[in-house]
Amino acid sequence: MTDAVLEVRDAELRLGARTLWSGLDLEVGRGEFLAVLGANGSGKTSLLKAILGQHPLAAGEIRFEGEPVHRGDRRIGYIPQQRGQDPALRIRGRDLVRLGVDGHRWGPGRPNAARRARVDELLEAVGAAHYAKVPVALLSGGEQQRLRVGQALAGDPSLVLCDEPLGSLDLRAQRVVSELIDRHRRASGFGVLFVTHDVNPVLGMVDRVLYLAGGRFRIGAPDEVLTSEVLSELYQAPIDVIRTHGRVVIVGAPDHSHHEHEHHGHRHGGAA
Repeated sequence: MTDAVLEVRDAELRLGARTLWSGLDLEVGRGEFLAVLGANGSGKTSLLKAILGQHPLAAGEIRFEGEPVHRGDRRIGYIPQQRGQDPALRIRGRDLVRLGVDGHRWGPGRPNAARRARVDELLEAVGAAHYAKVPVALLSGGEQQRLRVGQALAGDPSLVLCDEPLGSLDLRAQRVVSELIDRHRRASGFGVLFVTHDVNPVLGMVDRVLYLAGGRFRIGAPDEVLTSEVLSELYQAPIDVIRTHGRVVIVGAPDHSHHEHEHHGHRHGGAA
């Protein structure tokens, strides 16, 4: 791949005495949307932590923009899974986005006009201006994720890491948040590494898939990787991949599912 923003070379990652994966070679190009799939414990989130400089490799290297990765690089945006907020925590929507603008500074700092304008710009960009002053704990899951997208965009990233950002969202919020990420990816040209249990909400956006299972992996277009033959080989067990109505259903993979999740009524879901 030409013009790679991220390069992973012969990488090995361990968790204690266990090797999560080894020999991983991966490039992510500018503007590419790469989904990272696999069973629980296969090392999907650990890969993101390694790219963020938080989890050292046992072997190999990771380079971002041609340089070794390190902690605190603002050119890498990060969107975590939606999680509940303590109702006693009164941080507002704009405060959450502001952490992306000047959270790298020591101390609270003094807000100036330029930083306030940047926060306002980001709030508008993710459609969250109308609840900017609302405590985050009072917002729906989808609304909170809009703010986290804005926070991730604050450093004008060339790579955005998404760690199951659609988890616990209802289907409508999943669609809105994933389309928001994709729209900014296309407009700004940053690469996306999108960790997910369910590929279906982003299936139409994905360029390539990295599938991790049992210490093995496969990289390729969704139609090349998400097949019964490939996944059965990865898991070394019979796996059925069923395509129906434009969706992918994976049957038989341990501790894992890509099937359609109905989140209606989930207490952390809600409108986006």
